[in-house]
Amino acid sequence: MTVVSVDKNAEALSLTVVAEFDADVQRVWKIWEDPRQLERWWGPPTVPATFETHDFTPGGEAAYYMTVPDGTKAHGWWQFTTINAPDHLEFDYGFADEQGIPLHEHGAAHATVKLEPVGNRTLMTMSTRFDSEEQLQKMLDMGMEEGLRQAIGQVDALLAEPANA
Repeated sequence: MTVVSVDKNAEALSLTVVAEFDADVQRVWKIWEDPRQLERWWGPPTVPATFETHDFTPGGEAAYYMTVPDGTKAHGWWQFTTINAPDHLEFDYGFADEQGIPLHEHGAAHATVKLEPVGNRTLMTMSTRFDSEEQLQKMLDMGMEEGLRQAIGQVDALLAEPANA
């Protein structure tokens, strides 16, 4: 199983997902760096993501939308705060309107992604920190934990392909 653990910590205002992949750190980094690969796994299989922009540099931004089965598009934004290839990435993120302008009703969150070699495999720890316990609970109520499990569950098939596929 790809997802090793999920830890919800109301005191730390965090949700941490740990996953292990059958690929080296450089290959796993590509699924974050390359927007065409990112959109093949970011989001549950029935809610695919489309990245309209992806400026993968510190201070750069990404804009995307996820298409739900009825055709509705849910927009989101990322702002990259730290990029230390090939093993450390941090970004702020949240919901956006159709023009990519951040919406404030759900607040923003901060994600930290760390990749560590485990032999020829990679351990990925993705930790999201929220502004409040209410925000964390709201995201869990919206299905964030299951959505992340389903999204990350798609990564193994992607990693089985060549990095430039």
